Amino acid sequence: MRTLLRSGALIESWFDMLTDEQRPTARALHAAVTAAAPALHATVRWGNLVYQHEGTNALAIVPHKSHVNLQLFRGAAVAPMYPQLEGNGRGVRHLKLRGGPEAVDADFIARITAAAIDALDIPAPH
Repeated sequence: MRTLLRSGALIESWFDMLTDEQRPTARALHAAVTAAAPALHATVRWGNLVYQHEGTNALAIVPHKSHVNLQLFRGAAVAPMYPQLEGNGRGVRHLKLRGGPEAVDADFIARITAAAIDALDIPAPH
């Protein structure tokens, strides 16, 4: 069975595929997430930069044409504490970031990253 490749080169090539408008925000977001939780493993899945905690998807950076999202895979569990999160449904929520790297509040990203990791211990909705 194949395993996920988590090389630095793979991550760098993911940044290279972003547009000039997306790249600075995505890099600032990546720096904030990795500073907040250095034990997370980053890999590229579904065209996004996905962060895993003990093999479980926790967060992802998802580029869009006019913005970059920080996606929380178990975001519904923490959405009541963070009204900035958007989305509906049973699980995923996202934080929409516009305005370049200055839109990335490292302290807030640290709090929401910790909450996303903690949410992995909450039973998933069925």
